[in-house]
Amino acid sequence: MENIAGVFNRLGIARIGAMIVVAIMLLGFFALITFRFSSPQMAPLYSGLTFDDSSAIVSELQTLNIDYEIRSEGETILVSRDQITQIRMDLAKSGLPTKGQVGYEIFDEQNTLGATSFVQNINQVRALEGELARTISSLARIKTARVHLVLPERELFRREKKDPTASIVLGVRGELSASEIRAIQHLVSSAIEGLSPARVSIVDDAGRLLASGAGNDNEITAVSNQMEERTQNIENRIRSRVEKMLEDVLGVGRVRVQVSAEIDLNRSTTTLESYDPESQVVRSSQIRELVNEANGPALQGAVTIANELPGADNNGANTSGTSEQSKTTEEVTNYEISKTVQTEVKEAGSIKRLSVAIVVDGKYVQDGNGASTYEARTEEELQQISSLIRSAIGFVAERGDSIEVINMQFAERPELAQLGTAAPGMFDFTRDDLMNAAEMIVTLLISIALLFFVMRPLVKRVLEPEEELLSSPINPNMAQGTAGNLPGVQQIAPDGTPMQSQEQKPPQSPAWMGQAKQMGEQQAKALTDVGTVIEESPKQAAMIVRNWLGEAA
Repeated sequence: MENIAGVFNRLGIARIGAMIVVAIMLLGFFALITFRFSSPQMAPLYSGLTFDDSSAIVSELQTLNIDYEIRSEGETILVSRDQITQIRMDLAKSGLPTKGQVGYEIFDEQNTLGATSFVQNINQVRALEGELARTISSLARIKTARVHLVLPERELFRREKKDPTASIVLGVRGELSASEIRAIQHLVSSAIEGLSPARVSIVDDAGRLLASGAGNDNEITAVSNQMEERTQNIENRIRSRVEKMLEDVLGVGRVRVQVSAEIDLNRSTTTLESYDPESQVVRSSQIRELVNEANGPALQGAVTIANELPGADNNGANTSGTSEQSKTTEEVTNYEISKTVQTEVKEAGSIKRLSVAIVVDGKYVQDGNGASTYEARTEEELQQISSLIRSAIGFVAERGDSIEVINMQFAERPELAQLGTAAPGMFDFTRDDLMNAAEMIVTLLISIALLFFVMRPLVKRVLEPEEELLSSPINPNMAQGTAGNLPGVQQIAPDGTPMQSQEQKPPQSPAWMGQAKQMGEQQAKALTDVGTVIEESPKQAAMIVRNWLGEAA
């Protein structure tokens, strides 16, 4: 116990307090590091949740006894990264999240016995809207979706029928292309009987009209967008084909291709019917003869020409018989003439004209010093490139196609890249890996700063040797010199051996009085300084006196 008390007395309260602070800080720091790296990493389970979904999910997580965190005022819920997949499967089994929509599960939750047809129809519409909203929300560019359907009922004894309509509000990431908008329209129209894609209106969350759903006008717009998209597809296909072919020859990044295609947007149908009079063939021939002959006595009192002549005797008329005969011949011949009927349907979208502009970089030649110099391509090489392009795009001079190949030096020398897709390497990090690495680096920097700027000075203060403390503010040599001049105090040599004091001899000259006075003033000043130092540092002064006593013994 005395040794322990001596150690505490020798160290002092300040040192002991510093040691306790250093120990507490070290323990707290290492406990924080251990807790941080041993605790599970939290990752978002769902984001952009409604308050209803967030409340239901939190209740389900509490039931499953799963730790979670809530961020962004309840819109984001975080759970352990290792359990995300399993938790999502468990929540999906419970129908969460619903995203504010009700699907076909509405019929599972309600008792249809005794429900009226009106309620059943309403539930059917709600279920269709919810299922369509969920399907649309599953698309990559869609964050949220809300669908409204109008399904008119056909009235009895009425021939007119109203067409169904649909309106959709979308929360999108970025902007949707024309093809994506048409895809959503056709998706909804295919799920509803009798619904035309032209009757589906779409609005994004910024209030912009993406599809009007105005019937014929919308169809015209859709056709126009389709033709524009087809033009872009043709240009992109030709450009990619030419670039790939030239990059294999010139190098990756050494060629730029721009294609402009003029597309015929008119749809026409032509019917041609022609006859060849020289190629006639007898199909049928018909001959018909008709002979009429009449014989018999003349009738008494009959009116004839002979009876009507002047001077004719009616009584003496010729009573002999008369004879009449007629013959008719009719011939009909039918001919077949060669006839050609040609119908040509020309659909919209054919290429009317192609214009291709190509810029190629020159060559870089290495000299003997390792530097590269630019060298333009020859006219022969440009002609060869032009011939390759004509064959690749199907060049037709009659329709006005044009090709321009120009050699110009690029502003920046392109780096030669390896073709193909390389397999993921050891340095291909994901976003989570980068975030974890950044977190570890920040923690390491904080640890280093804490060690060097907080703990290191404290440890140095605790472990500082006593000799350094004793060297200031009291100088032992000064103290020994001062004490040696005191009466009855023996001087100590630097090697530790006692020095023989010299006997003061009486003065031999009158100047001795001034010298003695000066020495007395110096001794008095030294005693005053020693007293001041002892008052300021009594503990160190006592240690010095203790050392002197030990050396004398």
